[in-house]
Formats: sequence, C-alpha cells, structure tokens
Amino acid sequence: MRSSSSTASRRPPGRGLQPNVLGTFDTIVMAVAGSAPAYSLAATTAVLVGAVGFAAPAALLYCAVPMLGIVLAFSRLGRIDVNAGASYSWVGRTLHPALGFLSGWALIVAATIFMVAGSLPAGQLTLALVAPDLAGHTALATAVGAGWFLLMLLVVLGGARLTVRAQLLMTGVELLILLLFIAGVVVHRGAATAFDWSWLGFAHFDGASGFASGALIAAFYYWGWDVTSNLSEETRDSRRTAGFAALVGIGVVFLLFEAFTIAVNVVLSAGQIGAAGGANVLALLGDAVWPGVGGKLLIVAVMLSSVATLETTLIQVTRSLFAMGRDRTMPAVLGTVHRRWNTPHMAIAAVGVVALALFVAATALGSVGDILDSAVNAMGLQIAFYYGLAGIAAVVAYRGLLLRSVRDFVLGGAWPLAGAAFMFWMFFESLGGLTGTTVAIGLGGLGAGVVPMLWYWRKGSAYYRPARLDAVRAMAAAGPYDPARQDHRAEGNETLATDF
Repeated sequence: MRSSSSTASRRPPGRGLQPNVLGTFDTIVMAVAGSAPAYSLAATTAVLVGAVGFAAPAALLYCAVPMLGIVLAFSRLGRIDVNAGASYSWVGRTLHPALGFLSGWALIVAATIFMVAGSLPAGQLTLALVAPDLAGHTALATAVGAGWFLLMLLVVLGGARLTVRAQLLMTGVELLILLLFIAGVVVHRGAATAFDWSWLGFAHFDGASGFASGALIAAFYYWGWDVTSNLSEETRDSRRTAGFAALVGIGVVFLLFEAFTIAVNVVLSAGQIGAAGGANVLALLGDAVWPGVGGKLLIVAVMLSSVATLETTLIQVTRSLFAMGRDRTMPAVLGTVHRRWNTPHMAIAAVGVVALALFVAATALGSVGDILDSAVNAMGLQIAFYYGLAGIAAVVAYRGLLLRSVRDFVLGGAWPLAGAAFMFWMFFESLGGLTGTTVAIGLGGLGAGVVPMLWYWRKGSAYYRPARLDAVRAMAAAGPYDPARQDHRAEGNETLATDF
C-alpha cells in the first residue's frame, strides 16, 4: 500500500479544509441533526402508520438493526481513510473507482433533491406560525423556504465553527421540545389505545409484504447521520470521533422515533391520523397533550428540524463535491477552499445555483410539484445504493481481520454485510411499487453520473488509479495512532492526507 506521503503527493497542492474545528459533542449534534428527528416524524409518521398500523414502532426497531450495520461500516472505514468524500473514497479504493464515483454521485443527487423538497415545508411551517392564512400559498411558501435555504447556505459558507454553533441552537431547542412532549405523553390521560408490547413484535405486520412496506418507509427516517463522515477532515481525532458520534447520534434518534411513534399509537386514533396526514400529525399530537399551545410548539420543533437538516445536507453535498473536485473527478474549481473561511466556497456556490434554479422551476411550472413528489421518493433508491456499497466496502477492506476474533467477525463482517444486503433488498423491492416517474428520476439520476465519470476518467484523474484500501496494511504502516501526526499534516496550505 502507498504511504500517506504518496497519497498526498498524487493530489494537487492547495488549501485543505480547516482541521480540528469540531469536537466529539459537536459531531454528535451534527449526527442527530442530520437525521432530523422532528422533520422525519412529521413527514413520514402518517405514511408509516397508514402502511403498518400499530406495527410502526416495530418497523422502526427492525430497520434500525441493519442500519446499525451501515453505521459500523462507516465507522470502521473512517478509521483507515479520513476523507470528506466518505463513501466516494472508500468504495472507490476497495471495490472499484467507477462504483466509488457513482456512490458519491448518488449522495449528491439525493441531497440536492432533498434541499429543495425540504425547504418547501420549512416555508409552509414558518407561514403557519406567523400568518396561518397564507400557509397554503405555494409560491409564498416556496419563497420563504428559499430564504431559509439561502440563510443556511451563508452559514455553511461561513465555516464549520459557525455551522456547528447554529446547529447547537436549532437542534438544542428542537430536542428540548421533543423531550418535553415525551414527558407530557407519559402523564397524559384519555389515551386512544393502551400501550401493548406486541407493538414491538411481528404480530401486527400483514405477512412478509407488510413487513417490507414498513421497512422501506422506516429506513428513510434515519438518513443523514453520515454527515459526521463528510466532516471528518474538520474533526478532532476524527478516526475515532466520526464513527462514535454516528453511533451515538443514531441511538438518540432511534429512541426519539420509537417514543413518538408509540405516543401517536397511544394518543391518536387511526381515524385521526388518517385525517391529519403529514406534519399535522405532530400538531394534532401536541394539541392533544397540551391543548392550545402544544400544536404550535411542535410546529416550531418541525420547522427548526427542517432548517437544521438543510444545513447538514448542505455540508454533505458540498464536502462530497469538494472531494471530487480535489481528485479531479469533477471540475477542479470545486476542490478549492476560501482563504478566510476555509470552506469549499465554489462547491457551495454551485449547489446554491442549482438549488435556486429548482426553486424557480417549482414556482413557475405547475407540474414540477408532482415531479418533486416523485423525486423525494426516488431519493430512497440513491440512499440505499450508496449505503449498500459502503457496507460491502467495509467487509472488503477488513477482510484480513475478520477471523481474528468473534467480535471482528460480527462487527466488521457479518453486521455490515447484513446491512448492505438489506439496503440492496430495499432498493430492488421498492422498484416494483414506485411510479414510472419516480423510477426514472431515481435510476436516471444515478445514470446521469456516468457522463462526468467517463469524461474525467478519460482525462486521467489519479482517482481511477487508487491506492487500495486494506485495513491490515494500513494499520501495519501506521503503528500506534498519534493524533499529533494528523494535526501536523494539515497545517498551512497542505491538504489532509487520507490514509495512515
């Protein structure tokens, strides 16, 4: 395997991202915000309960098991390759550069679609708080959502320190409101249904197809925790911190998802849930627990969650583009860093231009709203694709260590591989139930990445001649881990080396 100096030398000189900006607590907050607990609950609870009824908590529970396998895969890969591109780099260096590029491309497409789709409810919820009569005005809601998007764009442009401070405020208030409501539900009287432990079993699923429907929906609750890997070059002791923060973050959101889904089963009847739909489910829950003010408080939580996850999604897509530009697999200008803010300003600007163009299209063309609805569903295909590849990449990278102990075999091999198998099962299982437009956007979005991939491959990017990622050789070359080495490598204008 090539040494770290060799890896760094094949990259063009220039400024790297600012190292050691984020600590462990900061990174955990980013992981929680990436999964957007309040937004995910508001956007998906009615759909999940409608699909599996009282089995909604079980769907979230059993989907969390393979998702943890993917978290373990990201954690282990991050120990031997610190890279803002995360799965883009790992998959390229273990499986094949083409699969690695498409893995990064899948994240970029999914994140870009989500930034537009996620901004619209942020605008609607803002209007619902300040001018309820205007909340149904699509053009105005789009304009307000675009305003939130631009604000988050400027925050991300201002650097990782500013980004995490804004995230601490938004996510802190969101979690405080959610925890208050969990406490309120515990003491709430007049429940629609008494809690039953069978809600966490398989009894309420309508056979294998019912379980599949619930799992497909539940999987999308968790997306976003992997922002910690995209921030790895800016995190202290990132080989340990990024993976640990992802594990803690997904544990926190899992508990919140379970608590609120059970609360919905307990407090609201099936008829109320079906009649409310969307974000109104949480507002209805809030009014039932704290009449008068509860609904508005949960709307605030969902709005903050929507805005917070816009920020983490911007982090993911811009850091991925930065890594691609740095490797010359996308225009090199995307790999440049602002001298004052130490952020990939050209990648941020490019994302802003594309997203704003989609905002304009959504406002100007009546049919675009339907296309965006299909695009949101299509994101699931792209997410399953790059998560699944990362799970396989972890097994390949650590293959020489899997038989060293039972722990290595389970945590480094069996669990990540099971997570990858689940993601690909979800990918193919969902194809049959999606509309033609959704499949076209999902697969077409992936297919569009073949054009830049072939173009820059032909131009001779060093990314397509990778130093193979192998845990045995990486650890042998490293010896005892010394954080000071990582700090030293990233001083001045040097880019951060991405292996030991």
